[in-house]
Amino acid sequence: MKREDKFLISRKPYAIDLSSFRRTERVPENTWAWYTVDAVWFRGRKTEPVACIGDLHTIIDDPAPTDATEFLQRYTDGRYGGDCHGRWDGQSYWGNVTLAEQQRHLAILQPMLANYPALPDGYDGWWTFQGGEQQ
Repeated sequence: MKREDKFLISRKPYAIDLSSFRRTERVPENTWAWYTVDAVWFRGRKTEPVACIGDLHTIIDDPAPTDATEFLQRYTDGRYGGDCHGRWDGQSYWGNVTLAEQQRHLAILQPMLANYPALPDGYDGWWTFQGGEQQ
């Protein structure tokens, strides 16, 4: 992925919670592990966007990334995009999570959509798989 300062919905960018970087699985005999970061993103059309929340995760070979920025720079396969856990379209919420998790999601997604296309507080962005050698 690469970081861009300008938001363009057509480039399918993600805003990342850099503090959420974590290794989620590691088999000792393997030379790779799964890594994950929490993310939010807009999808849809510029005139009818929806706000999404979830995570980005993939396998990274050794040496292990030391932080979220290094992980994102090494994450080059965007075929599957983000794993969406919740979505807000301005009228209804979609997600198969507990009520407490839904409320946590809406506390982020409602102001995010209301302030479209501003970067949400606490997130770094915009990160995209599109452009340059990363396609």
